[in-house]
Amino acid sequence: MPDSRVSMKRSLRVSLGPLIEFLQTESAGGVVLVVASALALAWANIDHAGYDAFWSQPVGPDDWPLALDLHHWINDGAMALFFFVVGLEIKREFVDGELRRPRQAALPVIAALGGMVAPALIYFALNPTGEAARGWGIPMATDIAFAVGVLALAGPHLSVGLKVFLLSFAIVDDIGAIAVIAIFYSAGIDPLWLALAGLACAAFRATWRLDRGISRSAMLLLLGCAAWLAVHNSGVHATIAGVALGFLVPAAPAATPSAAERLAHTLHPWTSFVIVPLFALANAGVAVDVSSLGQAAASPVAMGIFLGLLVGKIVGISGAAYAAVKLNVAVLPKGVTWTQVLGAATLGGIGFTVSLFITQLAFTDAATTASAKISIFAASLVAAVVGFTVLRIARPQVATDD
Repeated sequence: MPDSRVSMKRSLRVSLGPLIEFLQTESAGGVVLVVASALALAWANIDHAGYDAFWSQPVGPDDWPLALDLHHWINDGAMALFFFVVGLEIKREFVDGELRRPRQAALPVIAALGGMVAPALIYFALNPTGEAARGWGIPMATDIAFAVGVLALAGPHLSVGLKVFLLSFAIVDDIGAIAVIAIFYSAGIDPLWLALAGLACAAFRATWRLDRGISRSAMLLLLGCAAWLAVHNSGVHATIAGVALGFLVPAAPAATPSAAERLAHTLHPWTSFVIVPLFALANAGVAVDVSSLGQAAASPVAMGIFLGLLVGKIVGISGAAYAAVKLNVAVLPKGVTWTQVLGAATLGGIGFTVSLFITQLAFTDAATTASAKISIFAASLVAAVVGFTVLRIARPQVATDD
């Protein structure tokens, strides 16, 4: 019996290895993200015109088919790699992670759905019509890096089950955000370019069957760029190409790392420590003064985002999770208490990266965008502080066995 327990624990460590690595990278990346966001705010408030001018400068010749400014290259280009890694992690979770088992996956999936629907309904209640209604997707998002970072700071007494729950519902939340961006924040779909994107993706998948080598790597890179270009020209937001390609990388439950796991291991540090902080530096800059704070306080858009991220996430995630367990649709992870679920649900209100991303897609008016950003900052800060406090005071569940 002792040998079987040792073997079981060793197997558990091996299976949780990618998850632990992911959590550690996200935690450290969250710190860099905070620094980048603080620098963006400082830069925008010291020299707002200079901040805007820097990110608005064109990259490449004017007659180039992809004559985008620096801001759009980051949001449309670099962030595609971020969403590619998201796609890899989502696939790994469904193939060889917690989401592969229906009963274990039920809780985070249902909780995430509650955490997306409730914020959107709250936002719609305050902004039912006009351009303001386009912002309903903003409070649906959860920032994995910030949420996991705060969870790590809350203390070592928190169980692996809670960390898996938070990461799992945040990943399902990412799936929802990706679907929302693809369906509701894309315009003027061009069927020809979309078909070309599909062909490029199919060729990308087929290329994985070739023998390894420099030629295969070059072909994968070329086809990935072709898919991105086709999606960009199709009217669907270009970052969706990253997600689609991530889903197409081979992944299978096995003792040796799959292609998806190897790629995630290689690229995840780059997205966490370079791309996402760069995105924050280019998008988090907003001039904060008495006037802008007053506009945000009086703005239904800002109020919808603030209440959606805080009240909507807490009620939606914890309420849906509680209902799922009581109806015997799902099970609460071992070692997790309902107070800890409430704390994790509160951390779900840290929208930040994806919320800022959707803000750029939803609004064109500068004042509305600024109010939305201020509200995202405020709600994310409050969610982080309250969630941290709840998790710190939450008593761990007493184990009944080894």
